[in-house]
Amino acid sequence: MTRGPADDAHDRVSGLVDQLLVDFPPKSTNPTTFLKAQFDRGLAWVHFPEGQGGLGLNPRLRTLIDEKLAAAGAPDPVPGNLIGHGMCAPTIAAWGTRAQRARYLRPLFAGDEVWCQLFSEPGAGSDFAGLSTSAVKRADKWVVNGQKVWTSRGHLARFGLLVARTDPNVVKHAGLTAFIADMHADGVEVRPLRQMTGQAEFNEVYLSDVQLTADQVLGEPGEGWRVALTTLMNERQFIGGVMPEKGSDAISALVDTWAGLPVDRRSAAIRDEVVRLWTRGQALRLTNLRANQKQQMGDPGPEASISKVMSASLNKDVYEVVLRLLGAEGMLFGRYDGTAADMQARSEHLTLAFLRSRANSIEGGTTEVMLNILGERVLGLPSDVRVDRDRPWKEVPRN
Repeated sequence: MTRGPADDAHDRVSGLVDQLLVDFPPKSTNPTTFLKAQFDRGLAWVHFPEGQGGLGLNPRLRTLIDEKLAAAGAPDPVPGNLIGHGMCAPTIAAWGTRAQRARYLRPLFAGDEVWCQLFSEPGAGSDFAGLSTSAVKRADKWVVNGQKVWTSRGHLARFGLLVARTDPNVVKHAGLTAFIADMHADGVEVRPLRQMTGQAEFNEVYLSDVQLTADQVLGEPGEGWRVALTTLMNERQFIGGVMPEKGSDAISALVDTWAGLPVDRRSAAIRDEVVRLWTRGQALRLTNLRANQKQQMGDPGPEASISKVMSASLNKDVYEVVLRLLGAEGMLFGRYDGTAADMQARSEHLTLAFLRSRANSIEGGTTEVMLNILGERVLGLPSDVRVDRDRPWKEVPRN
């Protein structure tokens, strides 16, 4: 059989992974040291350019890398920096200068610097382009003032991907600019938002005369909307395309709860409901497979948005049934005492999962907005009436 370039690339990557594991045995190597070595060998994001954590190869080779590293017990960099890996890194790779990619990607991948998104505002969530946080050019600095909200991991972040309004005299989509914001800079204040689960995953961030330099602009001034679309597309892929380990998803929690019921409580009606939800879960799993294949080709398609909508709906429906199956036990919910141990114990509790599932239809794009996007851009349906489409942002009425 004739070998081709794909076979050579496969062998090259496989050899690099094997040598990485020899030079830095995961069991005896500090995780950060291992991840930096992985980045330096082009095995962080294999489709990124050489010298920037990649080898310029087909993104499908990422599966080979992940499987070999997981089998060897190598550290997983994603859980500690979800926003950074899922949304910020692809955006920096797509829009950053060579200097920005060299400065930010390696410490992001290794977990030295956690990232967050500074997108949503109290008056600009679903209508993201309507945001009012301003960045005004003064001499050689941009001075930022405004408020962001629902900022996941903002309290842990070293940097944030910020979008602010730099020109109020043009239509709302055209007057935005993206920045890399230092979360430790003067004028940045992060306040936690306590959820009904007792956790504080999200934050509100106040920006008061925060000064940003020219090398913190991502893309060109006025390109913020296009930069944000890159981030949001990858966010939907990251959320909607997740492939949980077998036995760790909501459907497994439902099946396990059903199996643990006394025989006299397993009615035919409830059994049919469990089966219907299981079937929906399988359809979602197959859609996620398609979304992941598109991502591996470097083209996050509409499947990711479909998965995002359907997973949000499915999770809520599943955990509603789980709580019904639990009966009175489903009303139990431990008191949050602020300790990491307590948080971890509660994160595994089905009641916590039920409460947390309420956020699924909001985070990463509300279900209503996602349905509009799918209807307009995938099905070709007429778009909503937008009376502010051709008006300068400063003339659009706001609350």
